[in-house]
Amino acid sequence: MKRYMIERNLPGVGAFTDRELQSAAATSNAAIAKVSGRAEWVQSFVTANKTFCVYLAEDEAAIHDHARLSGFPANTITEINGIIDPSTAG
Repeated sequence: MKRYMIERNLPGVGAFTDRELQSAAATSNAAIAKVSGRAEWVQSFVTANKTFCVYLAEDEAAIHDHARLSGFPANTITEINGIIDPSTAG
């Protein structure tokens, strides 16, 4: 599977309560179950008005299917070609 970063425009998401975030996660999990192993949600980063979500997926079509099923937009989908962090420097 390929790794993707999905940018979702969700006005006000940064002010969601824990319960609202839990509900959003449950909605996403239900949509993941419906795409039959074609996509896996790794994690999401929440900002004031957007989320940046890391997914493993067969292709962009699987991401679009998840977005349609979950009701969460996939405004920008970018394939991740590599990962670096401080340890990359050696």
